[in-house]
Amino acid sequence: MKTVYTCFCTDIIHEGHLNIIYEAQKLGKVIVGVLADEASIRYNRFPSVSLEERISLVKAIPGVDHVIVQNEIMYDKIFEQLHPDYIIHGDNWSLPSMQAIHKNILGLIKKYGGELIEIPYTYNKNIQELDRQMTEKLAMPEFRRGRLSKLLKMVPIVKTIEVHSGLTGLIAEKTVVVDGEAIDQFDAMWISSLCDSTEKGKPDIELVDMTSRFRTIEDIIEVTTKPIIFDGDTGGLTEHFVYTVRSLERMGVSAVIIEDKTGLKKNSLFGTEVQQTQASIEDFSEKIRAGKRAQLSNDFMIIARIESLILECGMEDALDRARAFVAAGADGIMIHSRKKEPDEILEFCDRFRLEDKDTPVVVVPSSFNTITEEELAEHGVNICIYANQLLRAAFPAMENAAKSILKHHRAKEIDSELMPIKQIITLIDEL
Repeated sequence: MKTVYTCFCTDIIHEGHLNIIYEAQKLGKVIVGVLADEASIRYNRFPSVSLEERISLVKAIPGVDHVIVQNEIMYDKIFEQLHPDYIIHGDNWSLPSMQAIHKNILGLIKKYGGELIEIPYTYNKNIQELDRQMTEKLAMPEFRRGRLSKLLKMVPIVKTIEVHSGLTGLIAEKTVVVDGEAIDQFDAMWISSLCDSTEKGKPDIELVDMTSRFRTIEDIIEVTTKPIIFDGDTGGLTEHFVYTVRSLERMGVSAVIIEDKTGLKKNSLFGTEVQQTQASIEDFSEKIRAGKRAQLSNDFMIIARIESLILECGMEDALDRARAFVAAGADGIMIHSRKKEPDEILEFCDRFRLEDKDTPVVVVPSSFNTITEEELAEHGVNICIYANQLLRAAFPAMENAAKSILKHHRAKEIDSELMPIKQIITLIDEL
């Protein structure tokens, strides 16, 4: 009997999947692969049910002879293991990620033999409604909030990009890059105090109040599904911080990062050029403990940001603080530096990992931007935050457009550098 293989990356079974199985049955023994979580998140969307549940869904389909786990997006290992006579797939190859998969399958058929059977993709209102409901489910607070802690167990490093509006949230949500057979996208979003303040034309001194910052979160949450890490500055007074924790939890934010400073907060980019005061280990530890006591869910994370290297207080002070903050209940440690080279960050990570193998470590490689995510992961870093690049990219582009219009007294000269508005609004989903 001929072997027929297809792979499903879905949390629900609808008539489109059943149609593929029906056509596959006509050709031979039907083997269905269920795409593993780690592969799913690279090009599709975060699974809302476990791998085991997805396997059970597929096993329950009449006509399925065998179910396996496909651990990688590309089909190389499937061909090596199964040598399928037929690969059956929907004809939805329009996206760059799907084109890469299509090319991979055709190359493997040329090498191993076999045939690709393309089934017309099923488009109807029922399937569109199911897809919409799945996206809405992923955006719900109870599903979004715990996604960061799950990602930390699934990927070598959580790639996080700064967002400061609904539109930048959509860019973070929908940007997928294909490099050969590698497909990648961002895992999470960072809502930065610096970028939120700058977007509003205000200095980054905790001047923008939490009510305003929560509105930014709401704008982003409304149109995205990825987990959010919130820049909580110093956390403010301990008595206020506990309310911030409750509010962030309720909104579906996955984590808050607070820095161990006190008094009028100044941006870390200034280092020792302006007067900045670190909170005492005891006071900041108590703030962490108060936040942990206040939270209601187990999956919300409070991450302690250590400013010792920024303020030139030394490596030992940074490590002492890390130990104390973890003991106080911090769910992660962010270590920051404004040096152009990553050496002191890597030293901290290496020494911290000798003592603590499990607590997540967060870094922000803005100044030491030559280091790669892979190199950071090798030193025990779990979350890499690109903290301000979207804002920094937007400002010179907008300024250039404004100057061109003033210079030429019309918009024609700048038009070739602008994205068509029609292309921008295609990012925005309609209900």
